[in-house]
Amino acid sequence: MRSIKLPEPPSSNTGMPEIFDHGISCVVRRAVIIGNGAAGAEHQCIGLVRALGLSNSYSLHRVNRPKGGLLNAYLRWLPVPIHKQLDFLFRHIQSDWRRLPLSSILSRLLGDSGSSSLETRPAQPRVDYGLRALTLDDKPVPEADASRIAALALEDIDRDGPLLVVASGRDTVSVAAAVKKLAPEATFVVQIQHPRWGLDQFDMIVTPLHDYHALSPAARQEVPKLLLPWITPQHPPDKHVVLTVGALHHADASTLRAAATSWQSELASLAKPLLIVNIGGPTRHCRYGEDLALELLSALKLVLTTCGSCRMTFSRRTPTQIVNLITRELGDHPKVFIWDGRGPNPHLGHLAWGDAFVVTADSVSMLSEACSTGKPVYVIGGERCRWKFTDFQTTLRQRGLIRALTGAEDMRDSWSYPPLNDTFEAANRIRRALAERGWSLH
Repeated sequence: MRSIKLPEPPSSNTGMPEIFDHGISCVVRRAVIIGNGAAGAEHQCIGLVRALGLSNSYSLHRVNRPKGGLLNAYLRWLPVPIHKQLDFLFRHIQSDWRRLPLSSILSRLLGDSGSSSLETRPAQPRVDYGLRALTLDDKPVPEADASRIAALALEDIDRDGPLLVVASGRDTVSVAAAVKKLAPEATFVVQIQHPRWGLDQFDMIVTPLHDYHALSPAARQEVPKLLLPWITPQHPPDKHVVLTVGALHHADASTLRAAATSWQSELASLAKPLLIVNIGGPTRHCRYGEDLALELLSALKLVLTTCGSCRMTFSRRTPTQIVNLITRELGDHPKVFIWDGRGPNPHLGHLAWGDAFVVTADSVSMLSEACSTGKPVYVIGGERCRWKFTDFQTTLRQRGLIRALTGAEDMRDSWSYPPLNDTFEAANRIRRALAERGWSLH
């Protein structure tokens, strides 16, 4: 008779399943982007997620800061959760003030219980400020709620693995930090742009080198000594801070190849060289007005003689008087096309098909994208920049990525340089950090 093989006795190990022997499931297959509604900030997150191979596995959540009205303009320096609570309180007070007669409000303040019998005024139409609907391409976008994102990280974790959380911009800092606090073992949280406080609340921070300008000897001379203790950052970057030259972006090779195809019918037939001019707007640390516009116009009129064609775009920050001035001077020029903001944005098509670029010095994002092409980039207004933006301009010049626009350039003479690759370099640092934790990307 054959012996019967009995089952092995149950193991005395009653701990976690094997998949959790080294923590949670070790493959990152999904990501959440915490955005602030600003295209520049959200494109940095999207670019990083794409560089990590999660192009089709991320969802966008947005913080919803109250907007509109003088009070919200002052409260925008507060963390978003505190701002929202104060906004709710003040709107509630305002609603009562408009709906009730003055005698009723005074009676309430004085504790008169008979005030409730007074006739109330009809409710007034709500002023267009406060919280707004969150949409992208006319589709709803979920609000960035830390508890919901943390719950998402913990859902089906054995199947989907931990959650990569990527946030950018000051408004997202408190939400991203809260997600890490609620689900520390189920998330890897990356904060893009320096959060100014609580760096240890994030797994990794990706920020430009010039964000540490405050620690330089030059900066110490620019700021009164009484203010130095309040200027951030206060300490040099540690190993979980990734320093970049410029801003991350989503204009990678695959994106530009797709844009080249999409814009081929409109841009491929233009006379060469094609000069792209991107005009931003004055900022707190890079101030200018019509004087810079006149300087730009003077230089462009000279270099247009060596261009086959020229296309120009303005940003949301470009003052109306500058738009009108440049349009009036160059709008009828046979070589110049000025995008009026209607129809599809040609920005990516311009990056793909342009032979050279002129960019105003105020925009780190536009300069970073242009310098990632390896094509000539000319800057105007760099000498007007102050504080950390001076460092940024200096770094680009020292690396041979940009040259000042003088008007003496011959746009037929091309030059090149090793393109900026900040997004992929940051992605590689994240891969190494995940590997140190025993995690990998799908």
